[in-house]
Amino acid sequence: MNKFALSSVFAISALAAACSEAPQQTEAPQEPTAAVEEQAMQEEMMTETAGLTLADVVASELRSDSNKARDAFRHPVETLEFFGLEPDMTVVEIWPGGGWYTEILAPYLKDQGMLYAAHFPADSSSDYFNRSRTAFAERIASDDAFSAIVMTEFNANAVTEVAPAGSADMVLTFRNLHNWYMAAGEEGLQTAFATFYTALKPGGVLGVVDHRLPEDRPDEEMSSSGYMKESVAIAMAEAAGFELVGSSPINANEMDTADHPRGVWTLPPSLRLGDEDREKFLAIGESDRFTLKFMKPTTTQE
Repeated sequence: MNKFALSSVFAISALAAACSEAPQQTEAPQEPTAAVEEQAMQEEMMTETAGLTLADVVASELRSDSNKARDAFRHPVETLEFFGLEPDMTVVEIWPGGGWYTEILAPYLKDQGMLYAAHFPADSSSDYFNRSRTAFAERIASDDAFSAIVMTEFNANAVTEVAPAGSADMVLTFRNLHNWYMAAGEEGLQTAFATFYTALKPGGVLGVVDHRLPEDRPDEEMSSSGYMKESVAIAMAEAAGFELVGSSPINANEMDTADHPRGVWTLPPSLRLGDEDREKFLAIGESDRFTLKFMKPTTTQE
């Protein structure tokens, strides 16, 4: 065999050997760790809830049928939209009671915002206050939708910190002014509005809803009826430094005369007279209410 043929054989053999080599092995994909899976799940949940509207939350199964039945009178979507609620806000709910509005606010704010629930004082001598606060604490511990709530307290008879000073975008109080007025008169309202003012950021919003007493009725009726004059609420808020930026008829009820044997509690849902004239009061529905939007000024008035 000549040299040329021999070299050709060697070349062909080398090429065949190179082609027959096993392909380079790649590392098998690793199973995701528990931490990675949990992070992915949280991101997926946040993506799903980020687009939730107030209407979605109001219609959710988290709320009881009995609470949903009152939407026709309390108009939660329209009321919160009027106040300008956004999902990334820091919000304080004053005296949330059994949590009617908390069931809406908490899941709406959970992923992007924050909710302070300023309930009754923890050291209260009132058995009703203590039972209500305990029941509320148990309710919010029962579902992850409430896991981001921070419980604080509010006392109309003393200065309390409902949230760190200047931290809140919005303070909300539903049907509470009359309680503070009945318990402590104008001083109770002064304490309340001063507390709200301190908690809010400059430009922050205070949303107020309460039972409306007609302006031509004696002021004395506010001491026991559960109704408040809208003008008194506005005057007290403005005296604390707030600016009235809007009012709405969302929660008005022209059928309510605010003149009932047991005050506002004569009407549903309380129906204090029991079966007496029950159908009459059910036909009236829940109370006539004013809905007011105030703002903490962005600059201090000289």
